[in-house]
Amino acid sequence: MKMLINAESWDLEPWAALVRKARPEADVVTTTDANSLADVRYAMVWKPEPGLLGRCPRLEVIFNLGAGVDAILKDVTIPQRIPLVRIADPNMTMRMTEWVVLQALFHHRRMLAYQGQQRAKVWHDIPGQPAAEHVTVGVMGLGILGRDALRGIGALGFQRVGWSRTAKEVDGVRCFHGEAGLGAFLAETDILVCLLPLTPETKGVLDAGLLRKLKRNGPLGGPILLNAGRGGEQVEADILAALEDGTLVGASLDVFEAEPLASSSPLWSHPKVVVTPHNAADSEPQALTAYVLGQIDRHERGLPLENVVDRGRGY
Repeated sequence: MKMLINAESWDLEPWAALVRKARPEADVVTTTDANSLADVRYAMVWKPEPGLLGRCPRLEVIFNLGAGVDAILKDVTIPQRIPLVRIADPNMTMRMTEWVVLQALFHHRRMLAYQGQQRAKVWHDIPGQPAAEHVTVGVMGLGILGRDALRGIGALGFQRVGWSRTAKEVDGVRCFHGEAGLGAFLAETDILVCLLPLTPETKGVLDAGLLRKLKRNGPLGGPILLNAGRGGEQVEADILAALEDGTLVGASLDVFEAEPLASSSPLWSHPKVVVTPHNAADSEPQALTAYVLGQIDRHERGLPLENVVDRGRGY
């Protein structure tokens, strides 16, 4: 078994060491010269350089080390016949749920305001903080990550609604779908969580028009945006304008139109914004490696791969 490991700006040797420890017989490469790529059968990648995987003539399966697969889907040098597998590991899922719950509570309990008071050494209770049962969290994207985020949010007592492109059912959650259901979903939402895949339909979806449809008379004084989906889904100029005019009262963003986020971006220092460096679902390398090797075992025993991306849908 020969495997290529390639990831944008990562230290790859610890990943290679994990594979070699679990499969001593494996030939693991992190270099990208033609000789190294000639016999590669499997690739573990995150945002690989365009054209790299197309130079692996014996490639059988691509494993994407993250939730977003758009970087691979837009690489036209990769043969369409090669299956692309998403990592769907409980470790990754729980990390995302932790981020969503943390950010929802952070805004719900007015922690940005309290941090400002702490810096100013002000002892003051901010009145009017509602109980979770009076706040509705809406999740856009009802795949594995979205459903588990709703589970975590529900454990704290928040009201929950969900939206997806096609009809889905989630226990205890009012679900909406399609363009026809989007307006009603947004009108009920105090805290909007975006966990959508990036597709032509979702590019730029978090724009001024959508933000204006969020619940206006909620108990938090206005709606809040949490985006840990993909940076291409948000229009940052519109988000900043919405924060300034009160359309939004807060935001937590883990993904951005261009990454890393430029030091000149006003999002860094905005008093209503939490910025995290695209690490909401960062998972333990051991867990992701074990998942990949388990899928390779299935493949080599003639069993179907799990969580294969539908290239037509983009997820």
